[in-house]
Amino acid sequence: MTQAVEVLNRYGTDLVGEGRASDSECLAGFECFLNIVRALGMGSCISEGGSGSPPLLTYSQELNVDGGKRRRLRGSSTMDYKVPGRMFLNGSSDIASMYCKQGKKGINQDAMLVWENFCSKEDTVFCGVFDGHGPYGHRVAKKVRDSFPLKLSAQWDLHRKNKDGFNEQNGAATSYNSEEQIRLVDENDDHEFDETYTISALRESYLKASKIMDKELKLHRDIDCFCSGTTAVTLIKQGPDLVVGNVGDSRAVLGTRDSDNSLIAVQLTIDLKPNLPKEEERIKLRKGRVFSLKNEPDVARVWLPNSDFPGLAMARAFGDFCLKDVGLISVPDVSYRRLTEKDEFVVLATDGIWDVLSNEEVVEIVAAAPRSIAARVLVESAVRAWRAKFPFCKVDDCAAVCLFLNSNTELNAEHTKDELMPDASKNPVDQSSLPSENGIGVEAEKQP
Repeated sequence: MTQAVEVLNRYGTDLVGEGRASDSECLAGFECFLNIVRALGMGSCISEGGSGSPPLLTYSQELNVDGGKRRRLRGSSTMDYKVPGRMFLNGSSDIASMYCKQGKKGINQDAMLVWENFCSKEDTVFCGVFDGHGPYGHRVAKKVRDSFPLKLSAQWDLHRKNKDGFNEQNGAATSYNSEEQIRLVDENDDHEFDETYTISALRESYLKASKIMDKELKLHRDIDCFCSGTTAVTLIKQGPDLVVGNVGDSRAVLGTRDSDNSLIAVQLTIDLKPNLPKEEERIKLRKGRVFSLKNEPDVARVWLPNSDFPGLAMARAFGDFCLKDVGLISVPDVSYRRLTEKDEFVVLATDGIWDVLSNEEVVEIVAAAPRSIAARVLVESAVRAWRAKFPFCKVDDCAAVCLFLNSNTELNAEHTKDELMPDASKNPVDQSSLPSENGIGVEAEKQP
């Protein structure tokens, strides 16, 4: 019973059963969930951390600090080689700030990644945030964080090495996403455009890599993805080209200057909620249902045809195979923007931040903060907003990556201290006490 309650707590605002519901409604949802578990025999989805569950593994990482001195960060290693430029911990580099803080719903299910010189490609950066949900959501999020970039790079390399043969050999990638076209994101324009070869290659690579990633999750022996999954909003920046792939309802927002040199927010992704017309149409054509609960009329959810379960609050996700036959897909919405000198930074963040802060507020917070701790200031601001706006609800996990697009004197400062930033999940701090130096931290989560 305790484990089942924990499952309901972890579903939060993504799956029905917990969130902003009243006590009586939560109990009703809990009883409904138990009935479905009994009927479907889904005991393996509830059990967590038992003797049959392998420990959560992460990569080890080494970074250059203090003019070349190398220091290994904490974490279990699944590989015995180094990955230069790959960061998934709280802290910052010359071009990025990243921070993750555990909420009050249980184990942290958010993950994040910044990879400079992505897969040895010069002037190329990969960034992403991943928001897991369900009993094994934390493991799905980290699996996608660790595996998807490699699959994307492999597909990109294949496309470049075999320009003429790629589309013929991998035509399924195009048909898999026949309803999607890459979008041009601009404050004055939002339409399909004539893709260059590079952008076309990245689009096809995103589609194929996402399909392979989801297939791998389905076949994974150690992660039960039947009712667990993750969102993923990721980007690749290569020179002035910015390509963003979005699966789910995490979000990417650009901080840029308008014609009056005023800082404005431009949303680069669409929150792929079930009540969006195209998403709802696809789900209903596959016999899935989309509706909101009475206690949260503004939150549309996806349900099975004949059961009020699982109530997923997004139309696309990796994993969640209980809904893949009724319209849930893992196809990314891919968008493109040609960067200019007016574009200052991109913020990728999980919905724990967007639920309480507007695009404009996020851009304002990041622009005003020291760049080395911009992500941390943003996350702490979101946590305070949660407590102010929803005092009786559990704060959601929050993860943010801030990628800065232009040079800055502080941005180019060297790491000056060889010390760990406090664990975000265990040592919440006020903004006034945040350090002024670039920090390298430990992964903000409890290990199962």
